[in-house]
This record gives sequence, C-alpha cells and structure tokens, in this order.
Amino acid sequence: MTEMTLKKQRPKHLNLFVIRLPIPGIMSFGHRVSGAVLFLMIPALLWLFDTSLASSDSFETYKTVVSHPLSKLVLLGLLWAYMHHFCAGIRYLFLDVDIGTELPQARASAMAVFVVSIILTIAIGGTVLW
Repeated sequence: MTEMTLKKQRPKHLNLFVIRLPIPGIMSFGHRVSGAVLFLMIPALLWLFDTSLASSDSFETYKTVVSHPLSKLVLLGLLWAYMHHFCAGIRYLFLDVDIGTELPQARASAMAVFVVSIILTIAIGGTVLW
C-alpha cells in the first residue's frame, strides 16, 4: 500500500457517534464511565450511610429517601455501575496475566462482562431494592 492509501483510510477526527467501537472498546468505555460515576457518587452514598446510622429519626429519613422510586432507580444504576466495574476489573486481571488476549476470547469475555453484570444487577437489585 502506498502512503496516500493509508492516509485516506484513517479517520480525520474521532467522533464517537460516527466511529463504531468493537465490543471490547464499548466495555472499556463503560468501565471508565462506571468508575467515574461511582467515584462521584461517594458523597451521596456516605450521606445515606450516615443517615441510616445516626439515630432512629434519621433512619426514618433514610427510609423515606430510599423508598422513593427515583432513588431506587438511581441506586439500581449505581448497583449496575459497581457490578460492571467489578466484572470488567476481573476481566482486566485475566488480561494482565495473558489469559484471553486473543481476539475471539477478548470479544467473548467483553460480552460476558455485560451479561454477568446485568444478571447480577437484576438478582441483587430485585432482592435488596424491591
């Protein structure tokens, strides 16, 4: 291939709405976003934990806040973010020791991260939140 052919095939800009990422790329992006969301929600989760333990009146406030449907939806989203981040982290540990680095296994493990994190979210969220 000539140099001119290579230049034409490369993208001119990185528009995430135009470029189609493979499954491992989407999973990696989700891993980063879930980590950032979990980090940013630490103050709210600490406030909920503090409210649940401070006194019996504050526990009633906690129960009121957590029983609201919007709060349950946010907590379910945080639960999914935690499960996705956890499962992806285990996948990355295996990749670090050179297990599953071939393309078919990498795609399968990335899809497994999505499936397992959703199943765990439904199982834990269904028993704890509802």
